[in-house]
Amino acid sequence: MAASLGVFSGMSFVAAEAPSGSLFRSVAVAVHVPPKGGRVLGAVRAVTSATVSETPSSPKVRGIMKPRKISPEMQAICGVSEISRTQALKQIWAYIKENNLQDPENKKIIICDEKLKKIFAERDQVGMLEIAGLISPHFLK
Repeated sequence: MAASLGVFSGMSFVAAEAPSGSLFRSVAVAVHVPPKGGRVLGAVRAVTSATVSETPSSPKVRGIMKPRKISPEMQAICGVSEISRTQALKQIWAYIKENNLQDPENKKIIICDEKLKKIFAERDQVGMLEIAGLISPHFLK
């Protein structure tokens, strides 16, 4: 179904609805209307809206979100044999808070107990920002 939108300064505008199931919802076409005896120079077509093309049903999990096998020391804290880095970090923070292992004066410092010492290279204290780097060796390839 097409509807004329009028003529403006030698241009005629027509809007049309695309058939259902089509990629485009509606199309506007501008056609140059020449003076009598002239010739048509060209037409312009503009899309007013479009639908998104198909997306894959399940994107492939990569990087820090991909579950990986972990060392037995890390399994003692996380409780699973495979986990993503983000989830492992959440589990470690839950363990730290559950066992009150943050320094009371400086919450950025973690005081390691025996389980954490195995993960954090036998260190007595670890800075909050060091945790992500220290757990890297515990993700097996």
